[in-house]
Amino acid sequence: MRKMCLKNVFLVAVIATFSQGFVHAQYLGYAFHADAKKGEQLYRESGCKSCHGPDGRGAPKAIAGFEQPSTFPDFSKCDQTTPEVNSAYKGVIVHGGPSRGFSQIMPAFGEALSSEQIDDLIAYLRTFCTSRRWPRGELNLPRAMVTEKAFPEDEVVLSTAVNANGAPGNETHIIHEQRFGVNNQIEVDVPIEFQDQNRVWYGGVGDATLGAKRVMYSNLDSGSILSLFGGLLIPSGNRARGFGSGTTTFETFAAFDQLFKSDTFIQTQFGAELPFHTSIAPQSLFFNTAIGQSFGANHGLGRLWTPMFEFIANRDLSTGAKTDWDLVPQIQVTISHRQHIRGDLGLRIPANDTTGRQKQIVFYLLWDWQDGKLNEGW
Repeated sequence: MRKMCLKNVFLVAVIATFSQGFVHAQYLGYAFHADAKKGEQLYRESGCKSCHGPDGRGAPKAIAGFEQPSTFPDFSKCDQTTPEVNSAYKGVIVHGGPSRGFSQIMPAFGEALSSEQIDDLIAYLRTFCTSRRWPRGELNLPRAMVTEKAFPEDEVVLSTAVNANGAPGNETHIIHEQRFGVNNQIEVDVPIEFQDQNRVWYGGVGDATLGAKRVMYSNLDSGSILSLFGGLLIPSGNRARGFGSGTTTFETFAAFDQLFKSDTFIQTQFGAELPFHTSIAPQSLFFNTAIGQSFGANHGLGRLWTPMFEFIANRDLSTGAKTDWDLVPQIQVTISHRQHIRGDLGLRIPANDTTGRQKQIVFYLLWDWQDGKLNEGW
């Protein structure tokens, strides 16, 4: 009965999501044919220049007539503008600042400008950032439950897996990701585990990860981005309790993501875990891939729904080892108006070699802290 309930809940969520998505426009679509020249004329004639200034840095208070709030954009700063997707800008222009939890000094232009004019205007706003080295926010695909994406992030994630059958237990990862420079990111991942072992509960910290990721290639026109990662798993977990490997492990992987114009995307991750002492823990290879589709309410400008399906593979490099496969159906949804708070819910299902490998209810809460505080953007 419990298994049927879990499946029914997930099925209802997916059906509701797809019906919502098919009614409304998509989220990650990019206006490839927008005209920045026409956008420049609109910028100067529709009042944008009087507040945002001729160079996108913001007009002086004496001209604009107001004190700039802390969230006021500087369109010339690439680190502020390139992570944003066009739909985020369009939502603010169409519905005004409060629609995304920003200041009410930004009025709504949805009735004054057509959708095509707004696309042209956004294309012109993009020209204020003169560097083309920064990966664009459209390539920042929705985070999957297991597969690591290629885009460098500023996020805090609480990700939890709870055993749905077999011995009770759960594992929560506290993940901090921080971008630096144009293409780099550092990452800290601390797992906390609780397990029922022979009817006695034990808990503790697992093996923590310290790592760095770098974007090697990104192209908005093709929708492609490639990154490389290298890190160390510190043996901070209790090996006797099954919370750690007992040895320092080097982890490396390549992550390649592909976005299509239909807003369908594929994320792939291929890597290895290489313990320093293979007599304690075996070396292993892993391959993860996620396939998903994003849908947005309110013509692609509102709440985002992203159903995804992951294929997870892991194989120890030891004699007689088999490749373990898991399937992870899931759905991510934006929670805040600013979309910097998101949640994901799914089910991790062993597809083979199920002895000792339980089904798990998996979920996370994500905070993109660069886009605002936890209490902002609602």
